[in-house]
Order: sequence, then structure tokens, then C-alpha cells
Amino acid sequence: MTADLLKANELHKIDPVFGQVSFDGHEQVVFCNDKDTGLKAIIGIHNTVLGPALGGTRMWNYANEWEALNDVLRLSRGMSFKSSISGLNLGGGKAVIIGDAKTQKTPELMRKFGEYVNSLSGKYITAEDVGMETKDMDTVREVTQYVTGISEEKGGSGNPSPITAYGVFMGLKAATKYRFGSDNLEGKKVLVQGIGHVGEVLVQHLTESGAIVTIADINEDRLHAVGQKYGAKIFTGDDLYSAEVDIYAPCALGATINDATIHKIQAKVIAGAANNQLANEAIHGTILKDKGILYAPDFLINAGGVINVYSELANLTRAQVMEKTENIYNTSLEIFKFAETNNITTHQAAMSIAQKRIDDRKNELRK
Repeated sequence: MTADLLKANELHKIDPVFGQVSFDGHEQVVFCNDKDTGLKAIIGIHNTVLGPALGGTRMWNYANEWEALNDVLRLSRGMSFKSSISGLNLGGGKAVIIGDAKTQKTPELMRKFGEYVNSLSGKYITAEDVGMETKDMDTVREVTQYVTGISEEKGGSGNPSPITAYGVFMGLKAATKYRFGSDNLEGKKVLVQGIGHVGEVLVQHLTESGAIVTIADINEDRLHAVGQKYGAKIFTGDDLYSAEVDIYAPCALGATINDATIHKIQAKVIAGAANNQLANEAIHGTILKDKGILYAPDFLINAGGVINVYSELANLTRAQVMEKTENIYNTSLEIFKFAETNNITTHQAAMSIAQKRIDDRKNELRK
């Protein structure tokens, strides 16, 4: 199924859950509400064939509940394929909390959310995402064992962002090799959109590799701080999608590749950390292919974070985590080649491989 991005004013016209275009046979959608703490959350469990649904919790000030529902459905679906293509025995899930993380997040709210997670008895395991920090996962851990990404002092794997960024860097290098013939980033012009926890570490890797990095972010203070720290340029043009760069790395929120932007993009490679970068996977994936722009599927190259938190469940060593994350480079090259050989988009190639693993496991369970 194709997951389309709808405008908020269109969402109310659709049946609440099963009729959502982003609903893709999800196993369970849980709505959580607590008057005392102000918690309004949605947990999306897309698929548990390969294992429990693991995925982070995002706290965002959504315009309305429809927008939040659309987001959690798209994100949880993406987690199923991210875990599958990474070879992890995990399903796909995600949670969103509606609210401003800077002003409305409290320990009481996080504990109450943890109680809802606990009520699912391990079918969904939460972790850190946008608007969350490791200390928030530590708070959730006070009321449930079904949480990963807790601090190292408490026996966890800590902040997954550095590993996520490293995986994105590996995927970006693979895309560079496939598109330009070499993964040497020296002198390559890279635009990083969004310099949060993951984006900043990616900037570090890129600048250390000799790339000419330009950064963009809505947070002006952070923009200048990161720019000064790594010697990155700050984007000052009118339209960043028209920037003359070799590589575009979207690392903020999703759907930046849409009807309004796709024909402006000058980059020859798109490889970033943001989830659901294609507003319409079929249409925009095909347009990128026709334009000769190599797209590194987001759910493939940003899988380092889930690999990192998976280590808490599978007792992986740090060396094993890094090995699996580095392998994103090889898997990316295989998918690019598979897409070219079969004359399909890279997104279709990655999806087909991920879906096959899920289907094979489902058939095994039926025997």
C-alpha cells in the first residue's frame, strides 16, 4: 500500500482509522488519554510477525489529532520495514504524544505514558524519538520494563542518536559510491536539513571526511552554534531545495520530498535520517528515478538507532552493534543494484526485500 501525506483539512473526510490512507493493515492502534497529567497519546502497532513492535515515542505539537494519527501510522509502518531489512527480530511500532515537549512534558506525564505501554504486556516496546531524551526513557522505565534506550548508568544502551547518524553516514557513502563511482566525500557539497541530535553527528562525520557542508534548521541559535563548531556553512538562500549541491540529507521531519519541492532538487543523491521522506512513495520515488537522483531509502539507512536499542533486548556487544550498523553500507549497495537490475525505484527495492522477510516468517509460523 502507498502511504500518502494528506493535508490536515483533508483528514477529517476519511474514516478515523481503517479508512486512513496511512493505515496499512495495522494490528492495533491504542489511544491513550489521562486528564490529570494531560497525556494524549497514540500507539501504533503495525506488525509483530518478526517480534515485538519496537519504535520510539515522538512528542510533537500537532495541529490536530488527525495529523498525529497520520504520523503514528506512517512511522509505525516504517519501523516494520526498518527492522526487517536490518535483519532484526522485531516488529514495527511507534508512539506519538500530542503536546509541546518544551513546556508540557513532565515526569508524571511520562510515567503515565509508561503505564499505557506496560498495559500492552510487551507487544510494544518504546524508545526515544523527536522531543524525547534518554532521561525520559529512564522515567518510563520506572513503571515498565518495555522500554529501551535507557541510560548506560541504568544498564541501557544510552542515546541512540550517534549510532543512527553513523548508519546514515554509511548509507550516504554507499549512495555516493554508486552514483559518483567513489565514496570519497572530499570536496562533495552536502546540504544537511535539520541539525538535531542525529543531524549534528552526521555533520561531524561529513566535515571530518572533507565534505563541504551547508546546514539548515529552524532553530537559529543552534544553527549558528553547530556551524561554528564544525566549520559548516549556513544556508542563506531563498529555497534550499534548489541549492546546487551534490547530496541532500534531510534530517528533520518527513515528507520534504513532495509535489512542491521534488522538481527543484538539484542534488544527485538524497540520503538522510528523516523518516518518511517521500510524501508519496510511488509517485515521488518514480520521479526521483526518472530524474537520475539516487534515493537512499530512509528506513534502511537510519536503522542504526533501532539496531542500538535492539542490543538491550538481544544482549549485543557494542562491537556487534557497530558491525550491524556498518553493514548498512553493503546492504545499500545491494539494494541500489537490485533496483537498477529490475528497473524499479530504490524504495520499491528496499520494500520488497523487507516485505519478503516478513512474509517468509509468516509462512513459517503457519506450518
